[in-house]
Amino acid sequence: MFFNSLSFALFLPIVFVLYWFVFNKTKRYQNALLIVASYYFYSCWDWRFLFLLVFSTFLDYYTGIQIEKSKTATASKFWFWLSVIVNLGFLGVFKYYNFFAASFSELLNGVGLQSSPLLLNVVLPVGISFYTFHGLSYVIDIYLKRIKAEKNFVDYSLFVSYFPLLVAGPIERATHLLPQLKVKRNFDFEKAKEGIYQMIWGLVKKVVIADTCATYANAIFDNYTSMNSLSLILGAVYFAFQIYGDFSGYSDMALGMSKLFGLDLLKNFNFPYFSRDIAEFWRRWHISLSSWFRDYVYIPLGGSRGTKLKQVRNVFAIFLLSGFWHGANWTFIIWGFLNAAYFLPLLLTNKNRSNLDDVSLHWDIHSLKVFWSMFSTFLLTCVAWVFFRAKSITEAVDYLQRIFTNQKFSSQYLDNERYSYELLLMITVFILVEWNSRTRIEPISGKYSGLKLTLCLAAIIALGTYSDYKEFIYFQF
Repeated sequence: MFFNSLSFALFLPIVFVLYWFVFNKTKRYQNALLIVASYYFYSCWDWRFLFLLVFSTFLDYYTGIQIEKSKTATASKFWFWLSVIVNLGFLGVFKYYNFFAASFSELLNGVGLQSSPLLLNVVLPVGISFYTFHGLSYVIDIYLKRIKAEKNFVDYSLFVSYFPLLVAGPIERATHLLPQLKVKRNFDFEKAKEGIYQMIWGLVKKVVIADTCATYANAIFDNYTSMNSLSLILGAVYFAFQIYGDFSGYSDMALGMSKLFGLDLLKNFNFPYFSRDIAEFWRRWHISLSSWFRDYVYIPLGGSRGTKLKQVRNVFAIFLLSGFWHGANWTFIIWGFLNAAYFLPLLLTNKNRSNLDDVSLHWDIHSLKVFWSMFSTFLLTCVAWVFFRAKSITEAVDYLQRIFTNQKFSSQYLDNERYSYELLLMITVFILVEWNSRTRIEPISGKYSGLKLTLCLAAIIALGTYSDYKEFIYFQF
């Protein structure tokens, strides 16, 4: 069940009506309804993996209580590591076993030892990386005595399985979401209206921008050997806006529908393509994952303390782990490595915390420098996205190499339903809207909200490809 599907368009209003008009007496009823709705939502993907979600939930709930009750450090450590090992074990088997088995077999074959790996024919449970990290952060925070263990199993279950964030985040923290689940929510019309606006804008990002860009990005990447330099450059740019519209659109829809239920989720995107360096980009892109690795990996390793060599080690550790978190393919690891390499000069010159303010442009020389910083950061990001999108490292390198060797910059015809020039115009308009929305919750509210809402709905109906029900990119992670 996709957020951009007709089935979800029926599911959400039913849950909304039941939540506010039938189960609105106490927070216990509200939470119980949301758990049932969340389990139903997840079972629509594959009911066989529902047991995995329930088991993971119970494991972290029980071990969290045992960690808090432990009288000795040894006992506390035992329950902590039990949770970590089992959670990462499930993640490793379903997501990474085949990758390691195949890579090890290739290594043996490379040195002359014939090997046929035993691979598992299993489907990756949707959202496993996200709800595993929800549970891990909760258990780690209890172990480090940052929070108390949650005794109410219903409340904790909802924290893990809450359907807006279940399959693609944001990666919530117990310190942020659990307190909201402990109290009864009362209907707030203004908040609900704000949520609807945010959902619609997220749908615009997904259906109008991401899915349209995907048509061209797929055509170019799938036939890159016959494309000239201009088409290859456009393919990388189209994918950059595809993945941004796709993932930030999902996040906007998740945050917006949560407001319908009186809950606030963590902000996951903050206009990352307006970043002036790669450090700022990662403070603005997939914020919940970046902050997770910062708090639970980077800082425990020493963070920015210690020698430069240790700082470099820590930076590469979190970026390589981030790449590996995204998928069991060497392309994701290279993608992480590239971002670490981009970050390295900033770290060595102590400029990784330079751009902490909101970007602005004026008609002066300084703004030209700011614009160049944003443009060059975007170009570096597009190069890294090629590895993220490509099927193999060889394909990614060949794709980038052909940009410089296929030196033709004429427009090429692509066999699809839309025109490339119109897409470029649409991306330009989208950039201007995003730029104008930097200091607002979302672009639909405010003056002329009715007109803007009508235009968004018209764009969704006119340009949306509902018959395709294109799934979100991050569902595979």
